[in-house]
Amino acid sequence: MSKIKPSKGAPYARILGVGGYRPTRVVPNEVILEKIDSSDEWIRSRSGISTRHWASPEETVAAMSVEASGKAIADAGITPEQIGAVIVSTVSHFKQTPAVATEIADKIGAGKPAAFDISAGCAGFGYGLTLAKGMIVEGSAEYVLVIGVERLSDLTDLEDRATAFLFGDGAGAVVVGPSEEPHIGPTVWGSEGDKSETIKQTVPWNEFHGGDVSKLPLNEQGEIKFPAITQEGQAVFRWAVFEMAKVAQQALDAAGITADDLDVFIPHQANMRIIDSMVKTLKLPEHVTVARDVETTGNTSAASIPLAMERLLATGKAKSGDTALVIGFGAGLVYAATVVTLP
Repeated sequence: MSKIKPSKGAPYARILGVGGYRPTRVVPNEVILEKIDSSDEWIRSRSGISTRHWASPEETVAAMSVEASGKAIADAGITPEQIGAVIVSTVSHFKQTPAVATEIADKIGAGKPAAFDISAGCAGFGYGLTLAKGMIVEGSAEYVLVIGVERLSDLTDLEDRATAFLFGDGAGAVVVGPSEEPHIGPTVWGSEGDKSETIKQTVPWNEFHGGDVSKLPLNEQGEIKFPAITQEGQAVFRWAVFEMAKVAQQALDAAGITADDLDVFIPHQANMRIIDSMVKTLKLPEHVTVARDVETTGNTSAASIPLAMERLLATGKAKSGDTALVIGFGAGLVYAATVVTLP
């Protein structure tokens, strides 16, 4: 017989508040076209993107996260001191250690919460949300701050015609807390590591430390390029459209609802064509509001779902209490989908 006392948390968990931060600089497609041979019409037709936000030197991963977190905490109606854990999903914090979550926790005045970073690409928000739910139900934290934040402009190769127009910067945050009813459904998540080469960093960091410099990619001026994100566009598109629609349906099934029961669909804001294809494959009814924040925000990876959620609520296109299907997918390849009640 075990001598360990069983843990005791809340019966369920829910999202209590959401906040977002977009950098002040808005970058239109015309700026992207300065480095690549393309057109505004081509970019819009391929991705649906017209503008994106790029961070200034002062708008660091931590600074953007603090802004988004403050809004989420206020929206949840709690104080920073009540936060028991801070989870940050990012691939663009360039210090291997310490985790940026610890810096953010300190700057928002959260006291001494558990704080750590996760790397799950564009599915990172879903991963963080699932971890937060587990903490609350298990009893290790009463309120958990989940942040998705990226400065992908730092990892964008502006000379790469396939990706230069895709990425943007920003931070989105939610507060997850206890609930007497289920407001976060079961998570359908996983990975397909055999496809890891389809989205990746061009050059590993260690190649800049004792590696063969002659093998590093060069820009048009003959200078060594900083590592960037690259992808096999068609392979990623096919995977996202066909496989992720199946995962989204599995999340609906796991939550015990159908597409007709949905009010809102918030997919990862990767590409408008992917979003529209998923809507068609899932046969979503016309009454379902679909997040298309990618048009003016670009692909912000882990930040895209909370940023899209915050904008839908702020503009009145979605309302508190709506039932939403959220799904993130990206580098790894990894994915996570669940049904939630909007705060």
